Amino acid sequence: MVELAAGETAQSVVTRLEDAGLAANVDVVALGAVTEAYELSCDGQVADLARVQEAWESGIEGVFPYRTSAEERAAAEEVPALSFTASAPAVFPGPAVARPRVVIRCSRQQLRVRFRRRLRAGRGGATVYVVNNLTPEAVAESTAELARLIGESQIVMIPGGFSGGDEPDGSAKFITAFFRAPQVTEAVRDLLQRRDGLMLGICNGFQALVKLGLVPFGDIRPMDEDCATLTFNHIGRHQSTLVRTRVASTLSPWMSRMNVGDVHTVAISHGEGRFVAPQPLLDQMIAGGQVATQYVDGTGVPSMDLSANPNGSVLAIEGITSPDGRVLGKMGHTERSGAGLYKNAFGNTYQPLFEGGVDYFRG
Repeated sequence: MVELAAGETAQSVVTRLEDAGLAANVDVVALGAVTEAYELSCDGQVADLARVQEAWESGIEGVFPYRTSAEERAAAEEVPALSFTASAPAVFPGPAVARPRVVIRCSRQQLRVRFRRRLRAGRGGATVYVVNNLTPEAVAESTAELARLIGESQIVMIPGGFSGGDEPDGSAKFITAFFRAPQVTEAVRDLLQRRDGLMLGICNGFQALVKLGLVPFGDIRPMDEDCATLTFNHIGRHQSTLVRTRVASTLSPWMSRMNVGDVHTVAISHGEGRFVAPQPLLDQMIAGGQVATQYVDGTGVPSMDLSANPNGSVLAIEGITSPDGRVLGKMGHTERSGAGLYKNAFGNTYQPLFEGGVDYFRG
């Protein structure tokens, strides 16, 4: 099936096929025309697609609501579009590293494939470590090996995993258990505090960074009432969709290939992605440029509407950083991108996040 460009005719398609040597045994038939109206028209009958969509989507809304009600929308406060531009790009203080080493703490094959593919595109060298927690002995071995790999790497990545079935705290509770082991904690501190390395957590990895304290505080610390957390989506169930996110800060090296105001279309898939934090901590994060990205609507405006902010995160926050920006956590799956992956998806579906992290070490 071929969609005609503006001003093109069926005959011009035939000509194009002939020029390419593909016209043999091909019949060209005009099936219809694309119009601006949100409707389907055929043989004198017209279907209002707004009504069709409503009939399809509203069937079980009484049980599983999926959109913000008119009353909630009217009562919702406006969300400010945060903007923080770093005064100077973050620069790795050590010797330039042409191919920084990355350790990916992982639990599922498909996740390591996605992350490795994106890192190769950015020219980073990835070591994927699949932890083993089947026995106490295996846990001890995995802990020691993870600490060793962190010591040999410039970047640590924590992808999602659903290894906990997304029950309370999800797989984050398993991830944090490994990182709170003294060996691994000291390896992370050495990476961040003495070797100026980077960390990235996506989805459950973001949950782990928050529950460890690495974002927004920049260190592994005990959790208390003054900390941020990620909790159940406001909608009360899992959300899997494409969202738009706006770059709110370029503090982080991970964001170095982006500009404040850039909007990207990214995939989400989580049940506990609602970011909440005490107001004093939020104020501190905003002032320091630690809010990296916000959920936005089709016009690029941050919103609490479920159509834009599917988990109900405060200030429509999708991603945050440590105070120095070298640790980044976000809910959206930036790694889920590639040529032809999404169809009928509007906006820029490629977010150069991994490339920014690799660039940091090249000087």
